[in-house]
Amino acid sequence: MLIHVVNPNTTQSFTDKIEIAAQAAASIGTEIFASQSEMGPVSIEGYYDEVFAMPGMLNRIVEAQKKNVSGHVIACFDDTGLDAARMAATAPVVGIGEAAFHAASLISYKFSVVTTLNRSIPVIEHNLVRYGLASRCAKVRAAEVPVLALEDANSPARALISQEIKNAKLQDHCEAIVLGCAGMADLATSLSLEHGLPVIDGVSVAIGLIEMLARSRLRTSKVGGYAQPLQKKYTGMFAPFAPHNN
Repeated sequence: MLIHVVNPNTTQSFTDKIEIAAQAAASIGTEIFASQSEMGPVSIEGYYDEVFAMPGMLNRIVEAQKKNVSGHVIACFDDTGLDAARMAATAPVVGIGEAAFHAASLISYKFSVVTTLNRSIPVIEHNLVRYGLASRCAKVRAAEVPVLALEDANSPARALISQEIKNAKLQDHCEAIVLGCAGMADLATSLSLEHGLPVIDGVSVAIGLIEMLARSRLRTSKVGGYAQPLQKKYTGMFAPFAPHNN
């Protein structure tokens, strides 16, 4: 089984970290193929970045289809471009945010999300409503850690995230924590041991979901909203992205 994990931003160190986490979660016999957008922001922190991350990410997904992948994982907690990706791809597509929320709902009654910056909270809250899981989330919290600080070994990022988990336990009475950024993937195990409750990394659980869908021979429905995009001409700089339904 070959699973494509795509990083929608353009930071190679993030892609490397995500690939390691994905491979660690994969079953024996599952191969991970990681890629990153060739254009766009170095990190995704809010709605504006998200828009400019989508074209390059979608291009990577279309390219990966040629490798006959079993599925795609979008490794951004905002689930950047998830609906568009499900239209573009023939294999299943799972976003790490949606995957993490569902996993948390299966092992806890109430969970809290600890993300990077305060500006990311509205996106996450909106997605929780979309997925029907808002009532299961006690609170979405920000550790006020810029995304790129997660790549700096000298930054206080881990300590700030850990403190916010402590606050969530005491104030939210949550039973599990969802880490709200793919760049936190390498922290889940140690933070779970430190705080004595499940700490969920969306990359890992998304890999498991793709494996399950592939083994069950389930693919994204192409009846209705996720039907392939209609062939048409795109103009200007977006001309290369015109759907051809290959």
